[in-house]
Amino acid sequence: MTKHGTTPTGTAYDVAVRAEASLGEGPTWDPKTRRLLWIDILNSRVHTYDPATGRRTVRRTDQHVGAVKPRAGGGLVLNLRDGIGLLDPDDTFRWLHREVVPGRRANDAAVAPDGTLWAGTMRYDEAPGGGSLSRVTGDGTVEVLLGDVAVSNGTGWSPDGRLMYYVDSPTRRIDVFDVFDVFEDADSGAGEGRITGRRRLVTIEDGAGFPDGLCVDAEGCVWVALWDGGAVRRYTPSGDLDRVIPLPVPRVTACAFGGPGLTDLYITTARVGLTAPHPLAGSVLVVPGAGRGVAQPAFAG
Repeated sequence: MTKHGTTPTGTAYDVAVRAEASLGEGPTWDPKTRRLLWIDILNSRVHTYDPATGRRTVRRTDQHVGAVKPRAGGGLVLNLRDGIGLLDPDDTFRWLHREVVPGRRANDAAVAPDGTLWAGTMRYDEAPGGGSLSRVTGDGTVEVLLGDVAVSNGTGWSPDGRLMYYVDSPTRRIDVFDVFDVFEDADSGAGEGRITGRRRLVTIEDGAGFPDGLCVDAEGCVWVALWDGGAVRRYTPSGDLDRVIPLPVPRVTACAFGGPGLTDLYITTARVGLTAPHPLAGSVLVVPGAGRGVAQPAFAG
């Protein structure tokens, strides 16, 4: 890790991984290996970083990868352009669910408290309604929960699992849903009983960028990365802006708590589309001691 500097508000940040990722995304702390997982979507790369030793690994995937998460039995689950793939502990790849849709790719994903993967998609042209959010079980069963999405992005749950936060980036909104373990409304259509009561938590104002990846801390506050906003913000469960961490790169993509005590906030960034990118664009930044995260479950598949 490289010591770097402070933001304009005095918050210290370090460079965890100096890189030139085109579209760095999806930081995820793996507590079993004590490593950070992250991806470069457009360069089809899965990265790992061990903050204790500085050791890094890079694996190329055969197609664009939208997210990577640890599996309960070891290995990784990948949200790929053409579906959900599994990497076994011996590095063998196999498809869990394959669904080829021309012009569509995978995007952000998250593991729910029950161990299911909630995987997002989007069209390459970001057309409204071209993406979705689906729930994937360990046996490969796929249930579409939201089918009218443009850019499916940050997804996270409150510490008690009763609320789910979600971003469809072009809307500029962070929405919140009530979560149920079973279908409680007999009149609900498929998927509607798992998340209900969609409502706005926050709208990001014009000129402040677009909400991208998010995470939820132990106090139930939502941290969200701002694409073209050059910052990470923290909002309370009631939607009040509580903290802003300005950063030197405009395209901030996602954030997650990691480290031994889940107190360090790791932040991915991108350089795609920038004519004169900042030297740190595409790197992974970290704000030590930013707060306290919640341990994330592994995919039960």
